[in-house]
Amino acid sequence: MACSRIGVVLLCSLFASTLGVPQTFSVDYKNDCFRKDGEEFRYISGSIHYNRIPRAYWKDRLLKMYMAGLNTIQTYVPWNFHEPSPDRYNFSGDRDLEHFLQLAQDIGLLVVLRPGPYICGEWDMGGLPAWLLHKKDIVLRTSDTDYIAAVDKWMGTLLPMLKPFLYQNGGPIITVQVENEYGSYFACDYNYLRHLTSLFRSHLGNDVVLFTTDGAGAGYLKCGTLQGVYATVDFGPGGNVSAAFDAQRQAEPHGPLVNSEFYTGWLDHWGEHHSTVSTAIVAKSLNEILAIGASVNLYMFIGGTNFGYWNGANTPYAPQPTSYDYDAPLTEAGDLTDKYFAIQDVIKLYRKIPEGPVLPSTPKYAYGAVPMKKLHTVVDALDILSFSGPVKSIYPLTFIEMNQPFGFVLYQTKLPVDCSKPTPLSSPLNGVHDRAYVSVDGVAAGILERDKALTINVTGKAGSQVDILVENMGRVNYGKDINDFKGLVSNLTLGADILTGWEVYSLSIDQAVSQGLLWEMGSRVAGTPPPSPLSVPSFYGGTFVIPDGIPDLPQDTYIQFPDWRKGQVWINGFNLGRYWPARGPQITLYVPASILSTAVPNNVTVLELEGDPCTPGPCTVEFTNTPVLNATVKSDHKHQRALFHKEDLL
Repeated sequence: MACSRIGVVLLCSLFASTLGVPQTFSVDYKNDCFRKDGEEFRYISGSIHYNRIPRAYWKDRLLKMYMAGLNTIQTYVPWNFHEPSPDRYNFSGDRDLEHFLQLAQDIGLLVVLRPGPYICGEWDMGGLPAWLLHKKDIVLRTSDTDYIAAVDKWMGTLLPMLKPFLYQNGGPIITVQVENEYGSYFACDYNYLRHLTSLFRSHLGNDVVLFTTDGAGAGYLKCGTLQGVYATVDFGPGGNVSAAFDAQRQAEPHGPLVNSEFYTGWLDHWGEHHSTVSTAIVAKSLNEILAIGASVNLYMFIGGTNFGYWNGANTPYAPQPTSYDYDAPLTEAGDLTDKYFAIQDVIKLYRKIPEGPVLPSTPKYAYGAVPMKKLHTVVDALDILSFSGPVKSIYPLTFIEMNQPFGFVLYQTKLPVDCSKPTPLSSPLNGVHDRAYVSVDGVAAGILERDKALTINVTGKAGSQVDILVENMGRVNYGKDINDFKGLVSNLTLGADILTGWEVYSLSIDQAVSQGLLWEMGSRVAGTPPPSPLSVPSFYGGTFVIPDGIPDLPQDTYIQFPDWRKGQVWINGFNLGRYWPARGPQITLYVPASILSTAVPNNVTVLELEGDPCTPGPCTVEFTNTPVLNATVKSDHKHQRALFHKEDLL
């Protein structure tokens, strides 16, 4: 019986099951291949992260992947995306994992699932929830009892939800990864891997194919692999493909060759050039992989966007920008590229691809300039931003101690002595995580930045109020420093003395913006401040109307910030992400049409942290139809691409 690949796959599998023909997926060690329903099988997969794409566009992106010739997709499950605080789970809306998996199956795509608990993925803290850090000395990704207890509880919620989606149960999931690139972590805790394997087996059964992924080198495979869990490798284009798979053969003498992360591009950092990888090199290496019969996953096939505060960071501390475009075959906005069609041409050589036209790139619309006006400074708006009020402490408290995982925390104290001459305000232990905006008596004094700016000079009279707004720029997602505490994590000094007597405010900015509170309280802006290279962190607002009589609107767009320096932007209460054109390389932020409205005016709220562009004259944000991700930046850092060493690419 011939079954349509779109819409009735599940029905067909259930029908087959009633005929006594269960679906099977396994590793055939004798013939060095996967077996799907008894037949030799190899997957050609692409990575897509549902957490980086609005739900409204999941189907569009998956269909484009299917039409490129992929038969499988790969996705992570970020723990912190679904359990923002202990025992509070969210699988709705853009977090509806079950809907995403069902969509993939309906379209005709199998799934390689990577549920962690650690995923890396250039995602905040590698997907681990920040609330784990309430135990200050917790050793993440090990047999630490508190960590294991939290993992067991999370997986006890997640894995039973996934079990019906396993291939042998009629679903699309053919393989499930245990942890992620554990051989690149310092701990090398085999008991931890054994515990995870037993945990996965207890919830998913013994028939599911479990696998690990590590760099294609003996040093990574040593601590990342475990007997009974199939070992795969990852490596990028441009190297010796045979040599890379020889490394896998050291861990798995028999079974299918698998590259679980074949890099189509690479990640970005603020202040460095946008990473690109030659289409020709990607196509050539992909052809070499497929020519020897290996299974492959293209990481990324579409990168998407780090909306809100979800970006991660690397060390020495370097946060990733809002865009996760990744120079992938599908752009951040899901647009078709030359790389997409080059990859499709390679895949055509090895399997029949679906007939018919590929979905087009989504149209973009330039809505133009939107006038903005200053609403309030952060300090002026404290009453509505900090619902719980200040917490008094002799020494500064961290974000975690304030029960705030993301965003901003305000620290206030008084100058203990007269500073008529410039006096150094310092973070001698590099304890500003990650960026602090300092003002004295309402006048901007300077910026402290992790690893980069540990001292500024301040002036003021004894008793002057010191406001320090600290921004969490994203937690480290890779390596030994993922236990990344935020805020003022060590004391500040004024001259030679430690500053004490703090009032610390947890700020619920997203809640205040989404509820329209900043607009409701009316403008309380004082007179024009004196000219300064810096301004105090302040909110700005503007509105624009999209006519409802024009067909096909709203459409996707991009927002840019002429003469603005750094901050956060919300549209209709949706946290779009960080902008930082002063540092680059990203200039525009992607705005999906799904957050725009033709029924009511669209609100734009901006938190500008450094420079007031609205004083003394008018200021605007601008909506354009063209992205700018690679503006010129000053950086001496050069990415080194190597076949085996993933960290060399950072």
